[in-house]
Amino acid sequence: MAEELDMKDKNAAGAVSGETCCCGHDHAHAHEAEKAHSAACCCHDHDHDHEEKKGFCPCGHDAVSDGVGHDRAMGRIFFALLGGLLTVNSFLLEWLLPGQQYAASMSALFGAFILALPIIITAIKDLINGKVYMNELVALAILAALASADFQTAGIIAFFLLLTIIIETRTASGAQRSIEELIKLTPNTARRLDGDQEIEVQVTDLAIGDRIRVRPGENFPVDARIIAGESTVNQASITGESLPVDKGVGSDVFAGTQNLTGLVDLEVTKVGEDTTLGKVKDMILQAEASRTPVVRIIDRYAGYYTPVVLMLACVTWGVTGDISRVITLMVIACPCAVVLATPTAVVAAVAAAARLGIFIKNVSHLELASKLTAFVFDKTGTLTDGLLSVVKLNPFGEVSPAELLRIAGSAERYSNHPTAVAIQKLAAEAGLELGSAEEFQEAPGKGVSAKIEGVPCLIGRANWMRDMGVVVPEHDSSETEGMSVVYVSRGGVVLGWIGFRDKLRREAPAMIADLRRLGVRFCAMVTGDRQSVAETVASQLQIDEFRSECLPEGKVEFVENIKKTARVAVVGDGVNDAPALAAGDLGIAMGAIGSDIAINSASVALMTNDLRRIPMLVYLSRKSRMVINQNLLFGMLFVFGGMVLSVFGWMTPIWAAVLHAGSTLIIIFNSARLVRIGEELTLEEGGDEPEF
Repeated sequence: MAEELDMKDKNAAGAVSGETCCCGHDHAHAHEAEKAHSAACCCHDHDHDHEEKKGFCPCGHDAVSDGVGHDRAMGRIFFALLGGLLTVNSFLLEWLLPGQQYAASMSALFGAFILALPIIITAIKDLINGKVYMNELVALAILAALASADFQTAGIIAFFLLLTIIIETRTASGAQRSIEELIKLTPNTARRLDGDQEIEVQVTDLAIGDRIRVRPGENFPVDARIIAGESTVNQASITGESLPVDKGVGSDVFAGTQNLTGLVDLEVTKVGEDTTLGKVKDMILQAEASRTPVVRIIDRYAGYYTPVVLMLACVTWGVTGDISRVITLMVIACPCAVVLATPTAVVAAVAAAARLGIFIKNVSHLELASKLTAFVFDKTGTLTDGLLSVVKLNPFGEVSPAELLRIAGSAERYSNHPTAVAIQKLAAEAGLELGSAEEFQEAPGKGVSAKIEGVPCLIGRANWMRDMGVVVPEHDSSETEGMSVVYVSRGGVVLGWIGFRDKLRREAPAMIADLRRLGVRFCAMVTGDRQSVAETVASQLQIDEFRSECLPEGKVEFVENIKKTARVAVVGDGVNDAPALAAGDLGIAMGAIGSDIAINSASVALMTNDLRRIPMLVYLSRKSRMVINQNLLFGMLFVFGGMVLSVFGWMTPIWAAVLHAGSTLIIIFNSARLVRIGEELTLEEGGDEPEF
């Protein structure tokens, strides 16, 4: 029976269809889930080569010819209901019609046979494939009860164990149901614009560059950019933000988000699996397909468990000669509660995180988050808004402020760095005509170089300018106090400097305080910004240590030093900080929505810039670890305690089956508590920080 759960941990990346085969797993043979399912058999450790044309799945089940997943969940429920009714009917005949003993026995026999059939078939298939799972214990217990002519006991045992399998199957398919919900967010058709005419087409027929129209109340079918109209968009499905976001011309929208108020025309920017929603689906599948260290330990020793229990059953029979004790032992020894302990908690925790816009690539990262003792933050775009504004133009000599801004804007026109965006914004507001930039090159974290009107120009930090052979004149440091500064040179001569200011995110102080309450003992900041700016931010947030004017390799070195004494998480925007994110024990990419680099470089991707998600991730991780430990303790006490009771004859087979199903439900309900964690963040964005 544990096979149902073992499959989930080995290959939960089943299907988008949510349909279940009799081995207890969701299969999809087509589209986005095909690779995930074919990687390994759901319930066995052999590869699948799906023969879609023949309509056959190698795990032994017929599939429809078009390759869509096959569903046996309803079949199991039918078996449970029919067999249960026949078993109950046998008791009614005994009580109401004592003379109909033969009819009562036949009703119990048929009921037990119907209930036991799915379990016995699965056990036989395991043996044919050379595997011994917990199903064999259950099958032997039922067969022993049938052989002893105790048909009613066999029926009751089979009913509760089949009920447990159904519960396990539905519980174990967390990834598939998550994918189902995501797929429901995207419409199957879209209105493609051909001139002024709307043509309804399949979403799969859309291509990058196509123009589409989305009406109020509809979901966006693909990632796109608004080219006409304005609207308010609900992005909760991707970012976890409960408040809608205003969008206008030039704004990006994402597949699966909802257009609330306005009619908008859009240009398609991403389609299919390249959309943000497609990446989210992949991340959910990665997380659900991965396994925690605890589960890997259980898998390692599962193969020894069943033979040991069978030997104990043989010894019990040999010593006592009581077949009832043997049946009870095999029923109670099936460790479904233990096997369910970790997967159910992981599914609930991943679901809670996804609702908050926290996407975890591997569940081992979720476990690691509970052990973090240090955090290293990037400054710009992480602790601050990252929306720099030009606050001062300081030209040297006879250079005019307009000329300084024009040269800087021309050189930065192909860069997406926050300083470049601020410069170009001011240049546009001033109505300056920018020159073309040739031979453009960008040095991450340092500056850019380009030829403007044939003359080499540089814009960047003072140290980098000096490394490039440009003499940067000294000036009064009080002039640039609290500002980020870049220098502009043309033809090797510095024309002046431009000062920028950023502001702290409003939730940053509360986030640091929450981490302190959670026991994080060290918070640091690394930035390429100047000493004075870094010092101001660090003092406002009470940061333990900071490094200023740090190049990407300097950030990596700083993180490596902290790793020697602590478990460290690195938080950044995932673009300029990719090396540092990869260097930390845990990399957390802020505002990863739509960013390939952020999703690829970090262990955890936050689809919003709300810093409150970070302490919530740590809290969720610690809470899930506590729930897993509770589940494992209860499951082991139930199994081993029940085995002792059964060996000494203090428990009947029927009570063993009832308690078996009850323990499974207790584990599931205990794990389900994790799903509601963080509701306060989604119910009221911008409210008080969460209480831990």
